[in-house]
Amino acid sequence: MIHPLELFIGLRYTRAKRRNQMVSFISMMATVGIVLGVAAMITVLSVMNGFGKELQQRILGVVSHVTVESMSGSLREWQKLLLQFDTRPGVTGVAPYINGQGLLVKGRNTSGVFIRGIDPEKEAKVSRFGENLVDGKLADLTSGGRGIILGSALADTLGVQTGSRVVLIYDRRQGEQSSPRLHKLTVVGIFNIGMHQHDNGLALLHIDDAIDIFERPVGISGIRMQLDDAYTARSHAYDLESELGETFNINHWMSRHSNFFIALKDQKRILFIVLMLVVSVAAFNIVSTLVMMVSEKQADIAILRTIGMSPKSVMMIFIFQGLLLAAIGIAAGVVLGILVASNTEIIVHTIERIVNVNFLSPDIYPITDLPSDIQINDIINIVLATSVVSFLSTLYPAWRGARTQPAMALRYE
Repeated sequence: MIHPLELFIGLRYTRAKRRNQMVSFISMMATVGIVLGVAAMITVLSVMNGFGKELQQRILGVVSHVTVESMSGSLREWQKLLLQFDTRPGVTGVAPYINGQGLLVKGRNTSGVFIRGIDPEKEAKVSRFGENLVDGKLADLTSGGRGIILGSALADTLGVQTGSRVVLIYDRRQGEQSSPRLHKLTVVGIFNIGMHQHDNGLALLHIDDAIDIFERPVGISGIRMQLDDAYTARSHAYDLESELGETFNINHWMSRHSNFFIALKDQKRILFIVLMLVVSVAAFNIVSTLVMMVSEKQADIAILRTIGMSPKSVMMIFIFQGLLLAAIGIAAGVVLGILVASNTEIIVHTIERIVNVNFLSPDIYPITDLPSDIQINDIINIVLATSVVSFLSTLYPAWRGARTQPAMALRYE
């Protein structure tokens, strides 16, 4: 049974002014190392969580939960399928679409573009383009109006704004012959998803205009489905495959973008291990602190043993002392980590302005800021792992203290 005496003496040794200043310095460095290690782990893991969460939200703002396409490349009788899918349990919206590619031209500025023909009314139920429009609205896309909505980066590249006229060049190939077609369009809106690959390479047309431009009077590219729970997309896709047969190609967002989230999880695990090594280095300073403390308190230990204290109790004194240093470091590290993680974007933007450097270039990274999502499970895991490492680091010096022989320690006193 552990008595309060061991804890009392351990606290007394921690608070006492030591004659050996080196012990105090190493003790302080051990605590500071744990503080920085714990804070770094909380900050990094929170940023990884935020990055994954933000990436998922932005992907689902553009990509539907489930898409149904025909193996032949043209989905016929799509109106009937639209009604069939709309009545399925768990489906909150369906919308047809047409995909195409072309070249947008404005004066001397040109840019390749991926065209998506949409039904504005139905599209609002399966994507977040309407919420991410910085100018105009989806309803401005009208049948026969020849309007187009561009991504913000694409609009900057072409040097256009709402109301500008652009030319879409569409290459209609017939066998080996190329037959370019030119279509004049009016910019009626600009969206900003926050993902450079979409903001710089995607444009929206009304589905009727897309049918006319891409000359697809019979079939469309496919149907997009929105679910009340995005994580049921896989099961919905499997059900549709069994119902529709092999003539249809069924995809879901989890299969198309799973590599992103698998990579994030793997990186999170690796970073946790790497940062735990930093904490372990700090914990080794606890070993140094306690070893020097044991050497300094040889006479005290001998007296305690002489009046009847057991080796186990002596051992607990130094374990308590080491755990106290670790507890102070862990508590301060958790507070510092939460403060830094909660203000990551402000801190990063401030540093970027000071050094005039863009840490996350939009040409490389899909997200250019550092969102943070602090999760209590991560904090609990960090605290537990750090506590275990700190406890293990106290065992050897505490064991050395317990082996002190009173006669030898008091020989020259």
